[in-house]
Order: sequence, then structure tokens, then C-alpha cells
Amino acid sequence: MRAVLASGGVALEDPAALRDGEAPVPQLRPRDVLVRVQAVSVNPVDTKVRSRMAADEPPRILGFDGVGTIEATGPDVRTLSVGERVWYAGDVTRPGSNAELQALDERIVGSAPTSLSDAEAAALPLTAITAWESLFDRLRLGPESKGTLLVLGAAGGVGSVLIQLARALTPRLRVIATASRPESGRWASEMGAHAVVDRHELVAQTRAAAPDGVDYIFSPHSQGNEQAYADLLRPFGHIVAIDDPDQIALGAFKRKAIAWHWEYMFTRSTFETADMAEQQEILRRVAELVDAGSLRSTATETIAGLGAESLRRAHELVLGGRMIGKAVVSR
Repeated sequence: MRAVLASGGVALEDPAALRDGEAPVPQLRPRDVLVRVQAVSVNPVDTKVRSRMAADEPPRILGFDGVGTIEATGPDVRTLSVGERVWYAGDVTRPGSNAELQALDERIVGSAPTSLSDAEAAALPLTAITAWESLFDRLRLGPESKGTLLVLGAAGGVGSVLIQLARALTPRLRVIATASRPESGRWASEMGAHAVVDRHELVAQTRAAAPDGVDYIFSPHSQGNEQAYADLLRPFGHIVAIDDPDQIALGAFKRKAIAWHWEYMFTRSTFETADMAEQQEILRRVAELVDAGSLRSTATETIAGLGAESLRRAHELVLGGRMIGKAVVSR
């Protein structure tokens, strides 16, 4: 099959970093489905995985988000069928979606929303699962939850979905979003944020928007923000973080008994946890919200042609640090 092969130890602009090639058709495990991929999106994790590859490491197929049609199933598959149009966020331990065909465990694959195109749908799975697990698994929020949630990086892929989910499923929660530019501030407001503050004036503007402090913080950029978070959070507040900081000064949070939570959406698939099928259920719930008009796609850049040059462009957009929403590559 055709695939885009990623190599480490070279700059992204080097042709060897991402190149068109061939790979064996994946062999199915008992609970696997084989998907013919139609659209993918590029997330920061794609760029991080490639940057961490050693120069002498064999090339690998990246790509986590995907939308496509099931062509075959393993003998133990019970929840999905051949011909079904599906979406998923993938598994960091297995070959990815930057290929014609991909094998995935059925427990992390769901039926795609009918109201979105393949490209529109491909923007959502990884960020939606991350946002869902952050809000409802890590922070334990629900329909009756009250208080104030501060969302940093609100115009990014996860932040964009997290704001929408919070507004749809925790209607009593107030959402404050951070932005560094007028256009990202407008985007956060479109997603449903009650208020937008300047990231460069985080403490002062958040205090003005929430004089009594905030109860929850979503953090995609944690290192160096510890004291600001401690100042802004009320006693017994909560932080959920998704980044990879070299170190965290947790001592800043002891006096207020603030809880720190990590969110990593690949944990369930990496360790095949007993509740691994929860990700299929999350994808089902998100598809329902999309088709009901309660959640919109965050695709803002669609690049045609699922090949090395298209994916290189998408990687460049993500690495540029000014991306609003998601970059999608469609076959």
C-alpha cells in the first residue's frame, strides 16, 4: 500500500523527513478493523513523535486522527461492520493514518457523524477525546457543575472543542478563554467562551473577569505558569494539563490544596485498560452532538492530496505556533 514515511534526525524541509513510499498492508489482530483512510488531521503529537525519532530509527507511519471506511474486520470484532464510515484518534504504539490502509482496535473507533464531510470530521477525534477526558474523567465535571473554568490555548485544537463541550454539557459552568491575538480571541468567542482574556496579561485580566478566582484550569503550556495558576485558582481548585514540561513546580499549589491532573488520550490504547471501549463511546457521543448541531468542526485549513508534500505543509502550520483550529489533509 502507499504510505507517507517519516524519519527523524533531519529538518522538516528535508525530503527525507516525510516521503512517499510503500508499506505492507497491516495484519489484523482479533479485535481490529482495517480502514481505508480518506482524511487525516495533523496534531502537535505528530510533530513531537517525529522530532523525537533518532536518525538511525526505521521510518514510521505517523498520523492519529482519521476518517475512512472499514474494508475488513478481525474475527472478534462485534461493534463495527465492513462498509461502515468511521472516525478515530488512533494509537501511538501502532502505524498511523498517513497511509492507504490502517488497522485499529475496534474499541477506539466509532461511527463518523453523518453531517460532516471526511475532511471536516477528521479535525475532531483526537481533540474531542482529549477535551472530553479532561472535562469529564479528570475534572469530574457534569451537568450540575458550577464555577469558572479557565481555558488556556483556547484557539488551539483541544481548546476549541473543550469550550464547545463545556458549553453544551456543563451549562452552569462559566468559561474564560485566553488568546494572544485578536483573531484567536474572536475564534474563542465563536466557540462559546463567556469571556476572553489576553494571555500576555493572564493574571490581571483573569482577575478582572473572575474577581473571586477560578475553580478549574485547562493547561496546554504549564511550565512557568505555576505561580500564575496558584494565584488565580480558588482553594481546592483543579488543573488538567496535556503538555510535556521538563519540570513542574508543584509546591506552588500546596497552600491551597490544588489538585494537578494529567490527561493523555493514548493511555487507554497504550495499556489496553479495562475501560478502553470508553473511547468508542466518547466518539459516539461526540458524533451525536455534531449531528445535533451542538458541536462544530474545528477544521480551518484543508490541504488536498494525502501525500508527503501535503502533510509537510500541515506539519509546518502546526509548528508555526499560530494555527487556529485544525489543519486537515484529505485524499
